[in-house]
Amino acid sequence: MPRAVRERQMMDAAVQTFGQRGYRAASMDEIAELAGVSKPLVYLYLNSKDELFTACIRREAQALLAAVRGGVEPGLPADRQLWEGLRAFFTHTAENPDGWAVLYRQARTHGEPFATEVNVMREEIVAFVTGLIGAAAREAHHDPALPDRDVAGLAQALVGAAEALAGWANETPGVSAREAAATLMNFSWAGLENLMNGRPWQAPSP
Repeated sequence: MPRAVRERQMMDAAVQTFGQRGYRAASMDEIAELAGVSKPLVYLYLNSKDELFTACIRREAQALLAAVRGGVEPGLPADRQLWEGLRAFFTHTAENPDGWAVLYRQARTHGEPFATEVNVMREEIVAFVTGLIGAAAREAHHDPALPDRDVAGLAQALVGAAEALAGWANETPGVSAREAAATLMNFSWAGLENLMNGRPWQAPSP
């Protein structure tokens, strides 16, 4: 069997084991058995448990980023672009629950260097969403001076909400990716649309 195929099998087994058992509880013996290989072969290909876990984080992060970027068609209206991006996000996390568990739960709770790997992915998603929101808002009300900080804050809030909602959707029977995306659109779009039309909410005076 080609090395790339064998390595992918081991990575698939590792993601499933880490996602379902957790990083600390997962063992290299379990991963090797699930992949149908010997434990020495896992070490030969993927070195230590830490390095294997890091490789899983990177692979799942790259797959999620590719799914979100690939789901957005340039040239669509702003709401359609956001909708397609959210739908791609929730579809991917629903179809890859173990990968999402590795990224959202396991990597963040076991310190460095794992948390840094996830933060790199998250910042790329935030930057992508910031670009979508910022370009649409500036074009909508012809204000090239719209503060970058305002747009970046909205993107951070939206991505944080999407992460939490994906975790809930994956654990709640009957919640589809489309329903999760629609929930977040209904929650966020009214405020985003007002921003894009130059009608931001004004905080009351102290």
